[in-house]
Amino acid sequence: MSDKCNKPFALLGGLLATAVALPTAAWIAYSKLFVDHDLPLPDAIRAEKKRFYSQTAGHVSYYHDKSGSGRPLLLIHSVNAAASAYEMRPLFEHFRGTRPVYAINLPGYGFSDREARNYTPATFDDAITDLVATQIGEPVDAIALSLGSEFLARAALATPRWFSSITLISPSGFNQPGKGRATQRANVSQSSDSVYKLLSFPLWGSALFDLIATERSIRFFLQKSFVGDIPAGFVEYDYLTAHQPGAENVPLHFVSGRLFTPNVRTIVYENVQVPALVIYDEDFYSNFDTLPDLIERKANWQAVRLTPTRGLPHWERLPETAEILHNFWQSQS
Repeated sequence: MSDKCNKPFALLGGLLATAVALPTAAWIAYSKLFVDHDLPLPDAIRAEKKRFYSQTAGHVSYYHDKSGSGRPLLLIHSVNAAASAYEMRPLFEHFRGTRPVYAINLPGYGFSDREARNYTPATFDDAITDLVATQIGEPVDAIALSLGSEFLARAALATPRWFSSITLISPSGFNQPGKGRATQRANVSQSSDSVYKLLSFPLWGSALFDLIATERSIRFFLQKSFVGDIPAGFVEYDYLTAHQPGAENVPLHFVSGRLFTPNVRTIVYENVQVPALVIYDEDFYSNFDTLPDLIERKANWQAVRLTPTRGLPHWERLPETAEILHNFWQSQS
């Protein structure tokens, strides 16, 4: 084809590139100049808040209420663009006063350090173990949500003496090999490092996160975890916690797949020795295809399906969730 014939295609390509580049550049500028990344952040839970130093995770924040008696209960939230201990608030409020209750802000969230660093699954399970070992000082019953379940299971596998039981609500890691969300497949395919470098590039990393963390985006994705309406205050708190200095650091690791443990079911879940419970139902973000096989083969594992729920049963079906937990703990005594 002659240069003369090529000119219209070259012109079209240039116009398309410009059409993409102009709004992208505009959003990057808008993000930098007009998006407030240091909004006032209230406590996610109305309880005393403390911080301690973890060698792996830096300063880690947690809420606690020690007015109850008996074995301590530790609550661990999920990992996403706007995660926080707020996700576990119904369970904290339900059990406070009847037993000591703790709720961690995982590294990169809430009032824990959010610095730019290399985050790995070990960063999170070390934070969990360090909280139990240095702040609580005795074995706990622990409940984790979604990807937080992988971190809890890793901690219980590595240091079982600190965990009397673990409960996983809507856990990740039970999909068939090669299936699951792109974030999980990226780690299995070993492309997560490349994806992370692309997403976190200094020119656009923060602006990309701001797109994910708009109120409309938060509401869209959060609605997928509820059968009914999103409870009042949830979206608003998520927006605030996603607009803090360094709020993008862990979510960009998460989106790239770097925080998932490859083959977590066979490497971690199947080797956990402490009593373990899974509470689940339909979930937009996870599936549980391989869960029945684990329950059948491992006597220390149980599962209860709580319907109809979409990932956050302790918000929509709190009495039933609490009863399932009570029955599980009673069966271990």
